[in-house]
Amino acid sequence: MLEAGQLVHGLVIDAKPDHAQVRVGELTARVAPADFAWTGKKLANEIFAPGDVDLFQVKEVKGAALHLTLDQRPQVQGALVALDNSSGAILALVGGYDFEESKFNRAVQAERQSGSSFKIYVYAQALLDGANPFDTIVDAPLSYPTSSGLWSPHNYDNKYEGTITLLHALAESRNIPAVRLLARVGVDKVIKLCRKFGLTSRLVPNLPLALGASDLTLLEHTSAFTTFPEDGVHIAPRMIERVVNYDGRIIDDFPPEVADALPAPIARLETSMLREVFMSGTATRAKALAEKYPLAGKTGTTSDFVDAWFLGFSPKITCGVWVGFDDHRSLGNKEEGAKAALPIWMEFMEQALKDRPVEDFAHSPLLKNPDQVKEILARAGEGLLATAAPGTPASGEGAGGAPPPAAPAQKQAPPGASTPAVGAGATNAAGAGTAPKPTANPLPAKAPAIPPNKEAAVPPAPKPAATVLNETKPPASTQAANPNARSAQR
Repeated sequence: MLEAGQLVHGLVIDAKPDHAQVRVGELTARVAPADFAWTGKKLANEIFAPGDVDLFQVKEVKGAALHLTLDQRPQVQGALVALDNSSGAILALVGGYDFEESKFNRAVQAERQSGSSFKIYVYAQALLDGANPFDTIVDAPLSYPTSSGLWSPHNYDNKYEGTITLLHALAESRNIPAVRLLARVGVDKVIKLCRKFGLTSRLVPNLPLALGASDLTLLEHTSAFTTFPEDGVHIAPRMIERVVNYDGRIIDDFPPEVADALPAPIARLETSMLREVFMSGTATRAKALAEKYPLAGKTGTTSDFVDAWFLGFSPKITCGVWVGFDDHRSLGNKEEGAKAALPIWMEFMEQALKDRPVEDFAHSPLLKNPDQVKEILARAGEGLLATAAPGTPASGEGAGGAPPPAAPAQKQAPPGASTPAVGAGATNAAGAGTAPKPTANPLPAKAPAIPPNKEAAVPPAPKPAATVLNETKPPASTQAANPNARSAQR
């Protein structure tokens, strides 16, 4: 029996310019141009010929009336994960196009380069070290020596904007500022922070890490994003909450695994920064949705458009989408995260949020001026966790290069949890029980501006300083090529 949404093969018995007659079992459907509009063709006989057996989706069945639309089995794959922020419960999980065709679950088994979606961890560490979203950084050519020669990352559009704010750099996903930031804060520190976010995949300790050159699973990456709307608390994803018998008696229980990853002020501050991605950054395609429902998120694309990502959240739900080929082929020119993954994310989130009350990020407003940063820090109550004293340069910079004080210890990993092999001192962030928020010391609302990279082999571009925070047009893409690794972009 045919049902709406079902994929069926139909026999084309006639094809005229304005329609085609398709038989499925005992029923016959009239397929009009609107039913194959996605092909770009307007005449039915340009697509169909009598005797063809094509794939269709059943839209409606009413008695003997059958409505079909032309479909196809794509070669490209995709995955989606949706999580409840407050509990870690998995609300939705899609591991591929068709389970009957492939049992490989790309949401939990596929490890793919994360592109610029990884930059959130670099910026989180920079904020921990005392940076401010309105601090400036230089977007100009630079090079680093490696064993195989100079590595010279660049922006996707091969343009450089000179001195820009961190807020603008993250929203537009500029590559050079991300690399500079990672060089400043230190690769090891970022890797250790990633462990607190629940990332357990191997992270290669080099500068291309800033551009997402290491592989992650969609589930762990999406779960890490839930840390921001949860005020810095990471709750490990859960597929099973409890097991009960026929009488309702609990046989086994699986309580949330909770760990502190960030102080609340830092999480709120970066949430505000990630909201700007929708307003003036790489995800302006979803600006209307973000004005209807408060949202924050980040795009990601890898070199040669091999992987496309979008991960974003509302106050209650976090959703991550990945699109790519299993054999790591290119998706095609310009098939970046904002084009290939974001529309899927938008369609899911619109349905997931439509029956829920609209909630705002109460402590994470859209950032328009530095005074709002002070408000975020003041409302946090417990203050801002300082890992660098006011005015102290990051490790390796300035006179002496004194390292900042150590960050507070995270919750101990549960017995039997594996310890990641990359990054000295890195530990598993999935602690047992409920983790209290850390007590912290306040940090001044304005941190020192970040100086240009002193190791840059190419001098900064002679462009005057400029800060663009609220452009309404979609910005240029910022995907970068990495000669040493297939790495992140946008």
